[in-house]
Amino acid sequence: QLQLVESGGGLVQAGGSLRLSCAASGRTFNRYALGWFRQTPGKERELVAAINWSTSSTYYEDSVKGRFTISRDNAKNMVYLQMNSLKPEDTAVYVCAATARWAVATTTQNYDYWGQGTQVTVSS
Repeated sequence: QLQLVESGGGLVQAGGSLRLSCAASGRTFNRYALGWFRQTPGKERELVAAINWSTSSTYYEDSVKGRFTISRDNAKNMVYLQMNSLKPEDTAVYVCAATARWAVATTTQNYDYWGQGTQVTVSS
């Protein structure tokens, strides 16, 4: 079992930065790949970034490449999403999720554990 709790969301002006954190509880944290998704009303949940258990591989959705950075600290059971140069279209609820299958980690349905999400609002 893995429980995930996000924090760090808020209101920021366009061009600003936020750092999201996701705290995990569970002894097997370092066996899971972690992903950050975002969801807005009327749209499907979208994978923004993902990182494998060893941090040797990462994935970024095209619209966030060069602006967002995902990282994790297995000693602290934490995963982070540093978001820079934020745009109004980045406004969403950001959700942390975990999957035991890195090979298929770009598919939403393959994630086993989900957090509740944290709201990010970017004003123009």
